Amino acid sequence: MAKLKILKYPSPTLRKKSKAIKKVDKKIKDLIDDMAQTMYEAPGIGLAAPQVGELVRLVTIDIGEGLIPLINPKITKRSGEQEFVEGCLSLPNLEAPITRSQCVTVKGLDKNGKHVEIEALGLLATVLQHEIDHLDGKLFIDRVADPSLIRPMTKPEAAARDKVCEAGKTDECMM
Repeated sequence: MAKLKILKYPSPTLRKKSKAIKKVDKKIKDLIDDMAQTMYEAPGIGLAAPQVGELVRLVTIDIGEGLIPLINPKITKRSGEQEFVEGCLSLPNLEAPITRSQCVTVKGLDKNGKHVEIEALGLLATVLQHEIDHLDGKLFIDRVADPSLIRPMTKPEAAARDKVCEAGKTDECMM
């Protein structure tokens, strides 16, 4: 496994649409492993392939319940509404409140190429939507209702967030 470089905004790659993965092979499985390692070391709770320069439809997520790699994820159902203060590994030390669906159903493939369907609520639903947005070239700042709500985190806030992430309390981590 290798730690990958996380692209930072305004990298043009972050604004491009990713292509579907046609075959789950060793290269894709290795990318999943490398992305997971990169996400954990960042520390973060989600990472999309475009954030590491790969324009393929792949995300890795772990909100403290184990790694969820998803290939070609697609949201098939949405309901409700919730707000979370989101951050992003590609926009370090920025955060803003974002309103998203409270419940989503996502279909895709797992690391072995098997079809999976995830019904997610709360934080997991938010992280899935955030990471899938990356696959379409969208960033959380594009979803802010009022741009004046985007704020920089101070160094003490960022350090405290990183400690929370490392302790496994994932609701305050970067996606």
